[in-house]
Amino acid sequence: MAGVQLQRETLSCSICLDLLMDPVTLTCGHSFCMNCIKDHWDSEEQKRIYSCPQCRKIFMPRPELLKNVMLADLVEELKKTGLHDAPAEHCYAGAEDVACDFCTGMKLKALKSCLVCLASYCEEHLQPHHQSPAFKKHKLVEPSKNLQENICPRHDKMMDLFCRTDQQCICSLCCVDEHKDHDTVSAAAERTHKQKDLDLSREEVQQRLQDRDRDVKVLQQERKTLTLSADKAMKDTDESFTEMMGLLQRRSSDVKQQIRSKLETEVRRVSDAEEKLQQEITELKKREAELKQLSLTHDHNQFLLNYRLLSALSPSLSTINVRPLRHFEDVTEAVAKVRGQLQDFLTKTWTDISLAVAEVDVLLPEPEPKTRAESFRYSQEITLDPNTANKYLLLSEGNRKVTVMKKAQTYPHHTDRFTVYQVLSKESLTRHCYWEVERTGRGKVNVAVTYKNISRSGPECVFGNNDKSWALVCEQNRCQFGHNRIWTDVSDVTVSRVGVYLDHRAGLLSFYRVSDTMTLLHRVQTTFTQTLYAGVYLYYSPGATAEFCELK
Repeated sequence: MAGVQLQRETLSCSICLDLLMDPVTLTCGHSFCMNCIKDHWDSEEQKRIYSCPQCRKIFMPRPELLKNVMLADLVEELKKTGLHDAPAEHCYAGAEDVACDFCTGMKLKALKSCLVCLASYCEEHLQPHHQSPAFKKHKLVEPSKNLQENICPRHDKMMDLFCRTDQQCICSLCCVDEHKDHDTVSAAAERTHKQKDLDLSREEVQQRLQDRDRDVKVLQQERKTLTLSADKAMKDTDESFTEMMGLLQRRSSDVKQQIRSKLETEVRRVSDAEEKLQQEITELKKREAELKQLSLTHDHNQFLLNYRLLSALSPSLSTINVRPLRHFEDVTEAVAKVRGQLQDFLTKTWTDISLAVAEVDVLLPEPEPKTRAESFRYSQEITLDPNTANKYLLLSEGNRKVTVMKKAQTYPHHTDRFTVYQVLSKESLTRHCYWEVERTGRGKVNVAVTYKNISRSGPECVFGNNDKSWALVCEQNRCQFGHNRIWTDVSDVTVSRVGVYLDHRAGLLSFYRVSDTMTLLHRVQTTFTQTLYAGVYLYYSPGATAEFCELK
């Protein structure tokens, strides 16, 4: 029975829901009664588009229909034998199944429900609907437990109409009272109308699914490419650093070899000089002994004779002068100098390497946030660098607040310190960042982003007065934007809090007036070639402040 049950479901036409009659199979693989599919395509004749009712595949031109002999034979075999087999155990209705309303004792699973009879039938009790002309117009659907929902609770009649005014199913009696003069149609007509919308929605969903499947494949390929690129970059980087370390190692070996060679040469010279000195010392000691012996001779004639026989003294070696050299200390200093230069070079170029890594971005830039709440997703904590602060600027609140002072502060000397009233952030800014600056006092404030290699002195180092910085100047009833000494008026309102959004990779910089709402003041679209830093410039006005706000 299990096999027969499977055949009945498989060999049913999805249009009439009955067993296939003169079955035909479309190229998409779905089968229908020949008359059913012909009627369906006749209804599509005006559109000149012929579709499969099951999968919606389009056929153009209209296909020629040929009877599927094998399916026809299977249907006939099922009709002869399928209805007399005893039901298998799993064909009985369980708690979650729809039971046949006509079975007595143990009820079988319903095969179909009838919307006219409002009853559900197993295979055996369904046969009259297939065989008797009286049931020809009955509508069979998949088994349903909710058939009573099709009955009007007020009039106890079949709800076969639809009120478009109230958007609900109604019965024929409802049309005469509470739905009188409403726009009503048959439920079938409304279903047809809604089915078209549903089909369009389904097509849209299917198209989006195809698009998303394509996007997933693109991302998967990009992930693979990205991984391969990263692996290659790490391998190439490792080889480059290995070569550099090998070069340094070879230079180290060369220097040590030169030191050893020089050591051997100088030691040999010193040893030779020492040996000659020792020989001269020996000779001098011998002559000293002879002279001493001669001086002790009492016989004057003998003294004179022996004195005459003394050989002349060998000429003395040149005086040995040991220069007060530092020996190999100069070599150590020279190597240390090269090390310092190399460290400085690596420090300066490391930013370029880090920026190159940071610029790797597979996905397209994210859209600029439209609300302050969205901007908070990219909030960046900003603290100020005391080594860059002008000596008349006081940092407080964990180095987030800067105040103009009358008296110079006791900052140590530093090459990064500005001679004008401005200061940079410690944090570098890459990718997406958002922060806010609150100003108080009557003085003007420049809220800016800048490259770190900006000049530290002179009017040209003021944010906005060079090609390395972008600044919004806020003062009473006026805002200006400046870059490369070009200043533009952007607002004639007082701005006490400025919001700054930066997308480094996309080259997007936006300044906002932040109050109860968020108002765009100015937007810059450019290309940033270096890492950026936040900064503020305060025109000299003792007590004026600018604070990088904590965003929560």
